[in-house]
Amino acid sequence: MSIDDYREQIDQFDRDLLRIFNARAALALKIGEIKKKLALPVYDPAREKRIFDIMTANNPGPLDDSAIVRLFERVIDESRTLERIKTKGL
Repeated sequence: MSIDDYREQIDQFDRDLLRIFNARAALALKIGEIKKKLALPVYDPAREKRIFDIMTANNPGPLDDSAIVRLFERVIDESRTLERIKTKGL
């Protein structure tokens, strides 16, 4: 395969990730609405640790576990920010 072939595959994965990130964010917003109604905090360190544990336990590589944790930290942080912004007026 050529570089262009690999890049085409990467571009498709990037489009898939974009769709998945937005679908995940939509679910996080729904959870944020529930948390707001129940007066629960947006930040749940135990839940985040469980996510990191699950993701690293299922990580086949080549990314090492610390890279996986960093990626999920970003995703979760952006979800938390979105929850805070969108649920303020509820």
